[in-house]
Amino acid sequence: MKQKRYQNLLAYGILSLIALVFVVPLVWVLVASFDQHATTVLKIPESPSLLNYQSVVQDSTNQKAFLNGLFLSGGQTILVVLLSIMAAYPLSRFKLKHKQKVLMGILFMTSLPITAVMVPVYQLFIFFRLTDSLFSTLLFLTASQLPFGIWMMKNFMDDISVDLEEAAWIDGASRMKGVKDVIIPLMKPGIFTVAIFTFIGSWGNFFVPYILLSSPSKLPASVTLYQFFGQYGYAAYGQLAAYSVLYMLPTFVLYYFAQNYMSRGFTMGGAAKG
Repeated sequence: MKQKRYQNLLAYGILSLIALVFVVPLVWVLVASFDQHATTVLKIPESPSLLNYQSVVQDSTNQKAFLNGLFLSGGQTILVVLLSIMAAYPLSRFKLKHKQKVLMGILFMTSLPITAVMVPVYQLFIFFRLTDSLFSTLLFLTASQLPFGIWMMKNFMDDISVDLEEAAWIDGASRMKGVKDVIIPLMKPGIFTVAIFTFIGSWGNFFVPYILLSSPSKLPASVTLYQFFGQYGYAAYGQLAAYSVLYMLPTFVLYYFAQNYMSRGFTMGGAAKG
């Protein structure tokens, strides 16, 4: 019993240390956002104020950056979800020739690092004169995330019994109506899972917009974050912290409303088959 207690104490100690590594930076960001004279040291501000937030929110560059980020991330999420459902349905329901090879190709593309293809993609954008375009960047981000979306949607759709669709067809529903009224409602957990992972991945993407966009007015919030770092190592830590807190809000809000669906998304299958 004593040995087991020591093992538990060791496990909890390691977990607490790991939690501390993640929590302390978050606490610093939250505290420093209310301190006009914030430094890299975690300390309670002598006179807390909202001036850092006011400075960040009133800056037209930051406003434009957040709108650009929402356009790229929101647009990518919508396109990935819609196109993934359309591509996953035949892969899940039809007996296609070379289906296994297609699935293996999709699986391979989910593990392909985006940095590995950025050089040819950039050359392609230059050749077709697509650089510095928010819409073109949105299309590339959508294409880069589609393999993950298709693979996940296909697995979620496999867990929905075909008998439910056949019952709808007997009642006179078309295939498209069956997808709309039967498949999509049952796939809500999977849809929300794909949507939130897609949004988070796009919202925090620095590399792709930084390479494909050159105009400061078109850069998303993930790229304009560097504006708070000046030359010679100087940084406006208070405004940087306030910007970081605001930058995290869309992700927290999305996760808050989708967490119930996400938790069911990883375990769905039994209810649909029953």
